[in-house]
Amino acid sequence: MDAAQFLERNRLFCERAGAEISRYYWYHAVDLGNGLVTPGLYDYRETISSFPFPSDMSGMKVLDVGPATGFFSFEFERRGARVTAMELPSLRDLDRFPGQSVESSLARIERMIFPDSVNGLSQHRRGDNEREVYRCLLEAPFEFCKARLNSKVERRFSTIYDPAVGGDFDLIFVGDVLVHTLYPLKALAALAPLCRGSLIFAQVLPPGPQEPPAMLYTGGDDPNEDEVSWWLPNKSCLTAMLRKLGFAGVREAGYHRGVVEPGSHPFERVILEARKNP
Repeated sequence: MDAAQFLERNRLFCERAGAEISRYYWYHAVDLGNGLVTPGLYDYRETISSFPFPSDMSGMKVLDVGPATGFFSFEFERRGARVTAMELPSLRDLDRFPGQSVESSLARIERMIFPDSVNGLSQHRRGDNEREVYRCLLEAPFEFCKARLNSKVERRFSTIYDPAVGGDFDLIFVGDVLVHTLYPLKALAALAPLCRGSLIFAQVLPPGPQEPPAMLYTGGDDPNEDEVSWWLPNKSCLTAMLRKLGFAGVREAGYHRGVVEPGSHPFERVILEARKNP
């Protein structure tokens, strides 16, 4: 999808939705019914079967970590689960490399939404302040979908290092979140006590050997540039950390493949499932 198609898709959605949402950023494609689908950068609808989620989640208590637009939260609810969606309180709480500014993080986020690789999109970067980017990316799109779906998903606001969500969960889902943590082991250690069943990741793995346990640093060396990601643990490193944290069984459940819009750039994520009981 090129720049013109991307922008036109967004315009038509806003027109059909009949609401003042033209400034929103849509991370996920979410089916709102009656043929209305949010114009997300990621569309998981056709590949959701790649994930080891039960088709019937009735009676399950589920935590979605970093829900963004909320595709997975609403899908878990559709399958019968009672869902808590845990989001950052603000973009000031997003991990940043020591000494880097909030503004460098915001600039990086805008380049992810409007990439230089797609001609004609960079001119649409707005340079909004932190509060407005948060509202348009993580707050308002989720609430818009929740209202349209008449959802009862409960939102809680806290960092991954101090998850104020209460109780034990049958399933915790962490999709594309760990890569954005400066301290992945600390993040896993905070989530592990909350899980009484399965912890499922959709995770980028570093290229090359997956043994011995190691992490690849991806944060760059420019003190003025925030990459918004820093570490890629390899599979054996993730497995070792999860076992250390009390997960008796860790397995590779498969892969999830798709494209990111705009530009239709292919991506691949490994799906790992860690269980408290083997």
